[in-house]
Amino acid sequence: MNYLAHTYLSGDNDDIKIGNFLGDWVKGSDYLNYSEDIRKGILLHRNIDSFTDRHPIVHLGANRFQPRYAKYSGIIIDILYDHFLASNWNAFNDMELHDYVNRIHNMMLNNLGILPERLQEYLPAFMNERWIERYSTIEGIRDVLDAMSKRTSLPNETEFAIGVMEAFYDNFRYEFFDFFGQIIEFVETKFMISIYRPES
Repeated sequence: MNYLAHTYLSGDNDDIKIGNFLGDWVKGSDYLNYSEDIRKGILLHRNIDSFTDRHPIVHLGANRFQPRYAKYSGIIIDILYDHFLASNWNAFNDMELHDYVNRIHNMMLNNLGILPERLQEYLPAFMNERWIERYSTIEGIRDVLDAMSKRTSLPNETEFAIGVMEAFYDNFRYEFFDFFGQIIEFVETKFMISIYRPES
């Protein structure tokens, strides 16, 4: 799961959203330095990651990227699942994606002082480039993967990843919806967080 999924799975509590957003940037017991709801968000983030990393549907999808991405295959699935959430956003939320992303950006800016320094340095480009919204298209994913391969240890195999995504697109989409329903149930049950879904 990536930033869009993590914030969506936080329910309506802004502090839990903040904690879930910064979860990857807070290590070990450092989460104890935050307020109760932000701590809950950080622990929620860790639980979402654990649930995702051990789920057989996720493993099925990640195996398609294994030949070129090896241990990084799960990162591609995280991005791809945010793609399906973004491109099907109206199935999960009544707010337009652009407006929802603005809300997340403002939330981070209003709480900049409590964010880890490295996250503060990362945010300007993240917000200016509208990375969350770019996940909604394959071209946007191509841009994200290209950028990540330049600034992280992610292998520079963007065209291979895009080719796999396009070849198995319907499979990935079906797997996402199956998995996402399960992780919503997991979050609601374990953390007593109500996840909003529009009336069908």
